[in-house]
Parts: sequence; C-alpha cells; structure tokens
Amino acid sequence: MVISVGIIAIFLVIALFLGIIASRGKDMSLEQWSVGGRGFGSIFIFLLMAGEIYTTNAFLGVSGWMYGKGSVAFYNIAMLNYVIAYWLTPKIWAYGKKHSLLSQSDFFEKAYNSKILGTLVAIVGLAALIPYLVIQLKGLGIIVSEASYGAIDPKLTIWIGTIAMIAYVMVSGIHGSAWTAVIKDFLILGVVLFLGIYLPFHYYGGIQPMWEAIEAVKPGFLTLPDTGFSVSWYISTMMLTSLGFYMWPHTFVATFSAKSGNALRKNAIMLPIYALFLLFILFVGAAAVLQVPELEGGAVDLALFKISTQTFNPVIVGFIGAAGLLTAIVPGSLILMSAATLLAKNVVKPIRPQTTDQQIGIIARYSVPVIALVALYFTFSGSGAITLLFLMGYGLVTQFVPAVVCSLLKKNPLTVQGVFAGIIAGVTIVGWQASTGAHLSKLFPSWPSYIQDINIGFLALSVNVLVSLIVSVFTRKITGKNGETTDEPTNEKTVENFQ
Repeated sequence: MVISVGIIAIFLVIALFLGIIASRGKDMSLEQWSVGGRGFGSIFIFLLMAGEIYTTNAFLGVSGWMYGKGSVAFYNIAMLNYVIAYWLTPKIWAYGKKHSLLSQSDFFEKAYNSKILGTLVAIVGLAALIPYLVIQLKGLGIIVSEASYGAIDPKLTIWIGTIAMIAYVMVSGIHGSAWTAVIKDFLILGVVLFLGIYLPFHYYGGIQPMWEAIEAVKPGFLTLPDTGFSVSWYISTMMLTSLGFYMWPHTFVATFSAKSGNALRKNAIMLPIYALFLLFILFVGAAAVLQVPELEGGAVDLALFKISTQTFNPVIVGFIGAAGLLTAIVPGSLILMSAATLLAKNVVKPIRPQTTDQQIGIIARYSVPVIALVALYFTFSGSGAITLLFLMGYGLVTQFVPAVVCSLLKKNPLTVQGVFAGIIAGVTIVGWQASTGAHLSKLFPSWPSYIQDINIGFLALSVNVLVSLIVSVFTRKITGKNGETTDEPTNEKTVENFQ
C-alpha cells in the first residue's frame, strides 16, 4: 500500500511542477492564459484533444459500463466525431483568430451579434461543465482510494487533487494543462495496453476465450437488448456524442489555441488511432465480469481497480493509480479554466460592461477556486454512475450544434431568436429528464420500443432543430415586414474561407 501511494504522490508532484513552470517566460494575459496565445502546434493540440478522450470516464466509466452493460459500452469507440472535426474545427479556429475570441460564448455572441445569446451559452456551458468536473473529482477519489487498497479516504484525495489543479490553473492556464498532458498520455497508453492485453490472457488464455467464457455464463452479453439500451439507444447515443464532442466549452476553446487550421486537420486524422486504445479498456471491464462478479449499481465503476488490485503487486497498482490520477487532473484543469473564462468574460462582463480586459483576466483566475468549490459540493453530495453524469452533460452541450453548423453556411437559416428558442427548448428537456429521471417508456408506454429507447439528449436536439427553424422563419418574416432586416439573418456569416 505504501509503495502504490508513494508512486501516485510522485506523479502528482511532477504534474504540479510541470503545470506551474509552464508559465515561465510568458506574459500571462487572458489570451495567453485561456488559449495559449493561439500558438500551439500539432503536438500540443493533439495532447489537449486527447485529454478529452482519456478522462476518468474512460478509465472508470468505460470499463464499468462494459462490466455492467456488456455490448452497450462499445458506443465509446464510435468515431464519427473526428470526421466532423476535420471539417468543423479549422473553421471555428479561423473565425476565432479573426475576431480574437477567447471562449465558446464569444463565438455565439459574434456570429449572431447578440450578447444575450452569448450569456445564455455561457450559462448552459457552465451547467454542463460542473457535472463533467464532478466526474473527474469522483474518479480521482475512487482511483486513489482503490490504489491505496482502501487506506486513503477518497475525500482527502479529492481535496488534494483539487488544490493541485487550482494552483497550476491559476498560474499557467492552458499551458499547464498542455504540459501535464505530455506525461499523462505516455503513462495512460502504457497502462491501457498492458492491462487490456495481460488480463484477458492471464485469466482466460486470450481475448476470444474471454468472450466465450463470458457468453457461457451470461448469454447475450455481447448483443444489444431488444428494449432499453437497444439499437435505437445505441445509434442515438453514438450520434449525440459524435456531434457534441467539440461542443464542450473547454474542447471548443482548445481549437482557438491552435497555430493553424492544418494543425487541427492533422489532429482529426491522428486522434482515431489514439482513441482505438479505448478498446483495451473495454477488454479490462470484460475481464472483470467473471473475476469480480459482485459489483452492482454505481460500484461497477470500480471494476478496473478491483481486478487490478486482485491481480498485481502494489508497484504496478501504483502506476495504474498514477495514470488514473492524471486522467482526472488534466481534463479537470481544462474544465476549470474554461468555466472560469466563461464566467468572467460572458457572465460578469455583460453585467458590468465597464470592466477592463485586465480586470476580466483577474476575475477569471480568481473564479477558479470558486468553481472548484461548487464542484466539490456536488461531488460530496451527489451520487450516480460516472457514465450517466457524462451523458447528461453531453445532452446539454449538443444543443449548441445547430447554431454552430448553420453559422458556417453561406446563408444561415437561423435567426438569433430561433437559436435562442431552440437552445432553451433542448436544454429544458435534458434538464427535466435529469431532475425527474423520466423516460419516454413511462410517458408514452404504447409507443414502440425503438422510439422509447432513443437517447433523451438526441431527442432534445431534434426538438431544438425544429423549434429553431420554426421560430427563425416566423421572426424573419416579422422583422422583414417591419423593415428592420432583410431576408438575411442578423448574424455575421462565418462561412468565409479562413484557411
């Protein structure tokens, strides 16, 4: 136990050290702090985007869902998001560079010429980022507690990890996240490959024998059920996560930090190879099914560590724990920074327009511990499996997709009123489902299961699109009659060829 904790502590100190010294020699203006002065090349962009793949949801949630749900978990390796990214992210970057944008809300405010819309996007973004940060903190507590064989209280670990994140985010911003991502990615790839290959061969004699053994004990483990997590749920969830991947505020902002659009295109080409390593995490969850069969409910998130502590000595468990620690700290730091920027620039600034950019930068930095404390409150008071929290956040941020995509068209079919109404409609549905736990099967029991099983976030997105188009048609006609606008939407078009 002492050895494993010592290894984890060493990597925490290294991450903190790299995060803090990353600001050396840089004038940490708000632009440097939040988007790295728009100077990151292909390597750092890759590391930042890869951080979104290997969070604690991947390390614990993916293996936990494979353990508890079987084939349903394979939606995690659906990779349509990178096809979308090849086309979308260079255009977002170019528009951001032209207009010196620093946050996702800035994009909406500029593209649709509406401060109110920018503030709405900031509020929704914050509402999505808090549960995502909670996921990282919950995962951090689970990882270190399990790696210490239960000797360390998860709450103590969460406090220590959060303080470390706060320290280097306040000092270095996105530079700290990028440098800590370097050590994190090398370590996580080594751990994932080792576990995903060793455990199936150690316990079953290979990957195919593992599937055969599981199927013999749990028939249908590798097939989608007819109801619940059925084919329609799988497809709608895959589409939801693919469309929403780059709509997370911290991922959206990471595109602004690129040196060029080509850096983002290269990133979109390479990331699918990196993401394929998630398959090995799925193998770990599957290997645990017959070896630690007692896990139920939210405890399925412990599958990876339960089988690891049962199989390996403390030294190896320490390296596994260190990798898991970094999967919480790196994306957690990006989330903290993005949330603080949104709060300062797109919530405080509209309320106090006289605030200078320098003051906004100070407010953003000192918002970091405030946001962290809010996340800590929900971490200690909330419950639920990690993947369920993750999908709820996706349901919120994916409501931004119609407005972003349409702003890149030659003739935007949406007005600012339409975008506003669509986002409100979609977010309301996601929020209602999250707060009540209601499902379509309960509301409409006579409907066929392939409709009842559609992911509520994807349903909310469909309603969003419909409401946006209807309101846009109506408001364009009204404003046209009053002579206030032409047939064109009020936003500044982003379709120019910024390459």
